[in-house]
Amino acid sequence: MSEVNRLKKEMPKFDYDRLKPFEVLGTRVAFIINPANPVRKASLSQIKKILTGEITNWNALGGKDAPIRTVFVGGGGGVITTVESELLSGERVSAPNLIRVKTALQLVQVVEQESNAFGIAQLSLARQKGLPEIVTDKPIEQSLSLVTLGAPTPAMQAVIDAARNVLAHTMR
Repeated sequence: MSEVNRLKKEMPKFDYDRLKPFEVLGTRVAFIINPANPVRKASLSQIKKILTGEITNWNALGGKDAPIRTVFVGGGGGVITTVESELLSGERVSAPNLIRVKTALQLVQVVEQESNAFGIAQLSLARQKGLPEIVTDKPIEQSLSLVTLGAPTPAMQAVIDAARNVLAHTMR
């Protein structure tokens, strides 16, 4: 739980051992681009270099000579937190030309409009909007969980079970 690691820095005295996560769904992170962008493949090493500012131009990936505009939902959030934890070893995205948006819907709108955009989103959203993704050598998975403080009460367990059932039927 990368969110917990971030909270530990902000609230070091909290009893984190009492938190009990219950995974309800796993989803893959997608690195999405504007349909006009010809780049379709990159290694995770190259993606990391984009996010740390070592690669700043699409021509380094075989694209046109244009700056990469990294787009993500700011303020923390599952997708960016997962990427920072899994790919950047807990460091924050530090690329130049960042575009922070408030919602996932705004993210896809920016990627649709900005020809140099490099968005970080859930795969299901990218597919729903028909946006191309950069295929990487290894997927980055995000775990979506409900968390209780201590053992769940019967009512909490019912919510956890219902969420798992609804998502299992929705994702078929």
